[in-house]
Amino acid sequence: MLSDRDDPLHRPGPDAFGDRGPAYFGEGVLALADGRVFRGLAFGARATVVGEVVFNTSMTGYQEIITDPSYAGQLVCLTVSEVGNVGVNADDAESRSAGAEGLIVRSLSPMVSNWRAEQTLAAYLESRGMPGLAELDTRALTRHLRRVGAVMGALSTVDTDAERLVAMARDAAPMEGRGLAHEVSTKEAYGWSRGTWGQGTPPSPDVHVVAYDFGIKHEILCNLVDQGIRVTVVPSTTSVDDVLALAPDGVFLSNGPGDPAALTDVIERTRDLLHRDARMPVWGICLGHQLMCLALGGKTYKLKFGHHGGNHPVRDERSAAVAITAQNHGFAVDAESLGTEVEVTHLNLFDRTVGGLRVRDRPQWSVQYHPEASPGPHDSQGLFVEFAHAVRSARAERVGSS
Repeated sequence: MLSDRDDPLHRPGPDAFGDRGPAYFGEGVLALADGRVFRGLAFGARATVVGEVVFNTSMTGYQEIITDPSYAGQLVCLTVSEVGNVGVNADDAESRSAGAEGLIVRSLSPMVSNWRAEQTLAAYLESRGMPGLAELDTRALTRHLRRVGAVMGALSTVDTDAERLVAMARDAAPMEGRGLAHEVSTKEAYGWSRGTWGQGTPPSPDVHVVAYDFGIKHEILCNLVDQGIRVTVVPSTTSVDDVLALAPDGVFLSNGPGDPAALTDVIERTRDLLHRDARMPVWGICLGHQLMCLALGGKTYKLKFGHHGGNHPVRDERSAAVAITAQNHGFAVDAESLGTEVEVTHLNLFDRTVGGLRVRDRPQWSVQYHPEASPGPHDSQGLFVEFAHAVRSARAERVGSS
């Protein structure tokens, strides 16, 4: 017999969680370091937080967005008109505790209607200690950020003193120079065996990949498992010797928050990894992409307001194929800084920033976008298949030569 949660026809009503409307409990304030102040209604946790204010243009996936560790140190404004209508559930979280510092939305749905829902968005934010603001002019805020760039802000659901909050925002350290990956990384190595939701039992693993956790999303791990890969996740501080001692067939460099250039220790380890074994497949996503660039002697720089959303067209420069991609990053690779051993393989067609690169004559490559698409389009999920193929080929070659 199906439970309510398993029945696809089950639709909880507006009071499914004992909540007959949006869980507002007072006025809240968002104050920017440049003096601009926005007022709205408070929900979620009762707290005051500070972070870089950015906007995300995705139409769906608010739970995945706020639980993405890449948003550590940031306050996220969603440009979609209403959120909360499908609630939240344990399976769709991208991390156990890391994620955005605060959430800003235009409208919070007064009801939840989805058979997988386990909790309201307001209750979920409260459980994670994350404050939220609704009934705020997100259009005006987004246009302001596009004009002046991402700016530090203070969001409070307990303090309405705008002058005090503006001062807090101005005193906050900017994102440049902040190496946040170590703060969100796991402290202990662990194995991951769960595949993507709704795909059934994943295939039995026949290869092993070690994934560096710089703020890794759960859905990336699930997609690796779907390819028949046994995954071991290790802390951001793990030495190359310790990684190779695990006998991996490939290594993955994850996404994560903050300024990649500030992670000097990680850059040095990545450089060591890339040059230790030219046959070892290494793949990076987002921050992992930027770290690979820096390890190869390149440079990164801060974008004006970053790339945050699921509508970025990226062209494969080898085939001219264009994929619509999900992106979430505030820094980019400087194409002019890359040496001759590196080939730019993908280009963002919005602003012609580097969307992917590859080390010539080695199975080492990276992309700036998120092929796991959580949330976002699924155009690029074939990259997981390519990585799995490279890992199996490398393993077969190594076994054949031993």
